[in-house]
Amino acid sequence: MTPMPDKTRIACAFFPDLAMDRWRRIVAQQRTLPDDTVPVVLSAEGTHGHVVHTMSAAAAARGIVAGARVVDVQAIHPDLHVEHADAAGDRAMLDRLALWARRWCPWTVADGDDGLLLDVTGAAHLFGGEAQMLRDIGARFAMQGLQARLAMAPTRGAAQMLARYGGAGRICGADDLVETLGPLPVAALRLPSETVRLLDRLGLKTIRGLMDVPRSALMRRFAGADARINPLLLLDRALGRSADPLDAPADADVWMARVRMAEPVMDPVPWLEGLAEDLCAQLAKAERGARRLQLTIYRVDGEWRSRAAATAQASRDPAHMVRLLSGKIDGIDPGFGFDLMTLEAQRVEPLCLHQDSLDGARDAAADVSALLDRLTAKLGPDKVSWQTFVQSHLPERVEGRASVLAGDTAERMIDLPRERPLRLLEPPEEIGVLYAVPEGPPARFRWRRVSYLMARFEGPERVAPEWWRARPETRLRDYYKVEVGDGRRLWLYREGIVGDGRGGDPRWFVHGVFS
Repeated sequence: MTPMPDKTRIACAFFPDLAMDRWRRIVAQQRTLPDDTVPVVLSAEGTHGHVVHTMSAAAAARGIVAGARVVDVQAIHPDLHVEHADAAGDRAMLDRLALWARRWCPWTVADGDDGLLLDVTGAAHLFGGEAQMLRDIGARFAMQGLQARLAMAPTRGAAQMLARYGGAGRICGADDLVETLGPLPVAALRLPSETVRLLDRLGLKTIRGLMDVPRSALMRRFAGADARINPLLLLDRALGRSADPLDAPADADVWMARVRMAEPVMDPVPWLEGLAEDLCAQLAKAERGARRLQLTIYRVDGEWRSRAAATAQASRDPAHMVRLLSGKIDGIDPGFGFDLMTLEAQRVEPLCLHQDSLDGARDAAADVSALLDRLTAKLGPDKVSWQTFVQSHLPERVEGRASVLAGDTAERMIDLPRERPLRLLEPPEEIGVLYAVPEGPPARFRWRRVSYLMARFEGPERVAPEWWRARPETRLRDYYKVEVGDGRRLWLYREGIVGDGRGGDPRWFVHGVFS
């Protein structure tokens, strides 16, 4: 088959210690890092407890390997420093790096969980050549605290293999593929360990040995293997005999309006309305609404200043955006003036097009949302909150507080299984039982120094303890809705039952008052 043309160039960046590098970056901002001689491991959940996810160079020098149980390693190395791994955070960082790497070329994609692939075809000359481009990539990753091993080749598979097994900074041309890849081990094809052991038993330890085997023999041996782990197919892709294009994700949508001034100006307010109208027009075409806005002004001296605002519900009302941002830009120092302003919707949500009411009536929900936005912009997001519901069996834990900017009102509503009192006592108040009955609440009881006679009741409603957080001696509750002689309705519960083995006699409490 015809080899791939020489014009295709793929660069691969391999991060051998991505999780550890990210951990160092985060910890360095919060506290002092452990000394380089201290063995550090990041642990993850395993089948039989925590296992080593990755380790530092000092830990690797002591023979600690990934997959070992943390308790076993600690028994051998008492000075071991253990931290929790964040695999999801590492993956999110790699995805962000894939988009950030588009400063070098338009097509970039994450390579597994520890690398990046860049289609730099036709872009190397912009950086002075392929060698200079790889040096620039490595230097910029090093500035972020990331160790990267780089390679460039005419195929995706060859670049992956050279970055991981061929040494740093390797550059391979189309005519040198066979000679360059030949000395590499067969593990460079990223085969499963079982396949690598099988090839090793057959005496096929290098790529050169695999290429010397007749294709018919390999096809018979791996005819039923998946294409992702078939040595013959992977070798063909690495040598350019079959296509292996990059499937790069699309760029993230950017919702931004900008305006450039012919000369420096000092007051940004007159330009704010036009920016808001431009941004809302973009959002309307995509049926989106803004939840978080950021206004940025760029001064002529190279400095920039920004102000942010958030909304309780998705909005694309230009007048509302202007009101939210007008009070925040008064304290901006314009310096010698600014010549560029941008307004960006950093967070958007779906917002369908709708027609206003024909009778001219105001939308009460929109008015409430606008009021909450203005209060939040003036007082701060942590000063304005409303009630929210928490998934819990215990009545005192069902209700909580949340910022009005945390989500939509409908998301905070839950369907309560039964009627709940308007007023909940915190903590519940114990009552004295004057006349108990075998079943149901007491017929006569004393609460707050007043005796009450029960007229009727409804119940019981049994609420079991939350076993995942309650203590072993916590007792269950039986709730009753009780109406007393003067017409008041109380919410009583009995804590425990006779013979439950978790204490003495059951106790009675008033937990709430109905309207």
